[in-house]
Amino acid sequence: MQISGMWPAVLLLGLVTAAHQGFSSNLFTLVSDMFPRQAVASVAGFGGMCGYFGASLFQILVGYSVETFHNYTIPFFCAGSTYLIAIIVIHLLVPKMEMAKLERLTK
Repeated sequence: MQISGMWPAVLLLGLVTAAHQGFSSNLFTLVSDMFPRQAVASVAGFGGMCGYFGASLFQILVGYSVETFHNYTIPFFCAGSTYLIAIIVIHLLVPKMEMAKLERLTK
């Protein structure tokens, strides 16, 4: 699919970025729903670190893909399918919403 014209492309990108923001907001809410208050910041920070690490690797993939194939098909396919894969993984790992039980190590 190709978009011809600047304004349809701008509107499509605006819709996509709004959907991304909604999904990322839900991820932070998921962390606070699944973990006790004292663990939320650590889990969210670890998730952010993994996300930024993945983004840095994705930049290498995008550069290689565009340099080799001279188009953005592979990066757009990856970006478009990532949300579907993420929601499947969330539903597989969290079949029922339940607070995690953390045990404190005391010595």
